[in-house]
Amino acid sequence: MKAPVIVQTTGKRKSAVARATIRKGVGIVRFNDRPLEIVEPELARQKIQEPLLMVGDRARSLDISVTARGGGVVGQASAARTAVARGLLEWLKDASLKETFKHYDRSLIVNDPRRKLPKRPGGRGARARRQKSYR
Repeated sequence: MKAPVIVQTTGKRKSAVARATIRKGVGIVRFNDRPLEIVEPELARQKIQEPLLMVGDRARSLDISVTARGGGVVGQASAARTAVARGLLEWLKDASLKETFKHYDRSLIVNDPRRKLPKRPGGRGARARRQKSYR
C-alpha cells in the first residue's frame, strides 16, 4: 500500500484546536511556526513529543507542522498531541500502533470532551457561592 502524499488531522482540547500537516521530509517538527526544540514551557514540548517518541525511528523521515489556536498553553499542547498522533496513525497505517496509543492514553486518539462549567448566578464562578451571614 502506497503512503499518502500529505496527511492533515485535527485535535481539540477545551477551547484549543490544533491542525497537523504531515508530509515526507527530513524529520523537522514545527509547532506554531517554531521548531519543537525551542517551544516553551518544557511541559508543553514533552506533551507534543509523546506520540513521536512512541513511534520511534519511523517518524524520522516525516516533516510535521502543527498550528494551534485558542485556549492556553497546555490546552494547545494537548490538542497538538492528539493531532500528531492521529496523523501518524493515518500515515503509518499500523493497527498495533493504535492499540499502543490507546493503551498508553486514550486522549492521544480521541478528543477530550470535558468543557468548563458555565458560571451560575449567586457567586464568582460555576461552583463558588456568596458566603451566608446570619448576623
